[in-house]
Amino acid sequence: MDATTPGPLTPEVLDREDLRRALAEHDFAAAFTLIKKWGGLSQNRIAAACQLTPGKVSTIIAGQQQITSFEVVRRIADGLRIPGHLLGLAPRLWEQQPPHNQQTPPASSGEGPTEDVPWRTDATVHLATDLTRSDLVMDRRAAARALTSAAITGTALLDPLEGWLQPGFGADPSPRRGRLGARDIDELEATAQAFRRWDHKYGGGLRRKAVLGQLSEVAAHLEEHQSDHVEQRLYGVMAQLAGTAATMAWDSGFQRRAQDYYRLALRAAHAGNDTPFGANVLAGMARQMLCRDRPQDALELVRLAQDGTRGAAGPRLRAMLHTREAWAYAAMGRIPAFRRATEQARAALADAKPGEEPHWIAYFDDVELAGVTGGRLLDLARQEPRTHADAAAAEIQRALARRGPEAARSHALDWIGLAECSFLAGDVHAAVQHTRHAVAAAHTTQSGRVRTRLGQLYPYTVGRSVTRDVQEARDIIRDLLSS
Repeated sequence: MDATTPGPLTPEVLDREDLRRALAEHDFAAAFTLIKKWGGLSQNRIAAACQLTPGKVSTIIAGQQQITSFEVVRRIADGLRIPGHLLGLAPRLWEQQPPHNQQTPPASSGEGPTEDVPWRTDATVHLATDLTRSDLVMDRRAAARALTSAAITGTALLDPLEGWLQPGFGADPSPRRGRLGARDIDELEATAQAFRRWDHKYGGGLRRKAVLGQLSEVAAHLEEHQSDHVEQRLYGVMAQLAGTAATMAWDSGFQRRAQDYYRLALRAAHAGNDTPFGANVLAGMARQMLCRDRPQDALELVRLAQDGTRGAAGPRLRAMLHTREAWAYAAMGRIPAFRRATEQARAALADAKPGEEPHWIAYFDDVELAGVTGGRLLDLARQEPRTHADAAAAEIQRALARRGPEAARSHALDWIGLAECSFLAGDVHAAVQHTRHAVAAAHTTQSGRVRTRLGQLYPYTVGRSVTRDVQEARDIIRDLLSS
């Protein structure tokens, strides 16, 4: 169903007290039974609407399986058009749409392919203008459509990026003369850095619009004929703003849109002759692929970054790329390769000196390496808890000890990771304590990634034999995810 399709349940069914009680308690055995009886829906139709298999719906109705995933609860709400408040959720996007027959034509969501844009400076500027214009006027319907747009993977993603390794070429200069000077560029660079700090601390949200507005302004300046030095620095600002817009879009759930901005950032870095930042953009794209369970695509992106920066990457950048490589190996189950790449990251980082590399990679230090390594060991611990859970917890605790609440998103992710390590290790008391810290930290950031990770922690708190403390942990996770 799209965002304007009416729901299959009538108001009379949704107003039934027994159904409302079952929904409030997340008792889907009772809820599905009542929906079958009073809503006239078959098990197959319930399954199709909620993106479940008929067999799973059958086991749920029989009381043989509980729904523990918050993502599945959201799918049930959206598939059956159950208002969010009945399930303890925030209002769903489709609840905020006007009636189907009153809708105005949607603004373009800007989801057209960007992979065919040539690697020319004028094409890069036009791409920036088109992306920001469509994003800034995106309405709710377009936003709902963009949220469901799948990220590009495989050769469709990788092949168009090969142009990054080739020399760039510009276009004829514009007849309009630009008047920006060094002081103006200094201010724009400072603004781009401030937006990057915003993203690191808060994630997506309304601040994304401010980034897009600044990006649009930079594109307008590049449509004028600036001096060569000013133009090169402007492309550097565009690359950084587009990179921040990409991570903010990703944090807000706009996977395809994030890829569009990553591509723009890579092209801008290419036009500005900033090879190291281009490698950083490719590392960001690799991380997105890893979170989409595409480790082979991620590894190809990392290798593309490494190929393009041989001799140009400093120790911190080399170390960060090695950790992305290690992440891909861990996702593939290649444990020796994961350990080798992690040791290469440590060795590279040992050569790092303060102030010798750009500001955007200064964050990557021993603390960040510990947090990233702990996260990868946690991935392995989900398969072999006894082998990896304690090692993962030790690395995450090392990161927590040295980066505090000011790194809001990373701080929250560390606590969530530590809570999961404790659940995997069977230390329920510690897990509950860490979960409380995790939820408190999550309240300080708007990061969608933090909420996603909390949703992955939620199933550990569900079961028929959990203690009162675990029930309380479940309630505070549910309260936050429902807000």
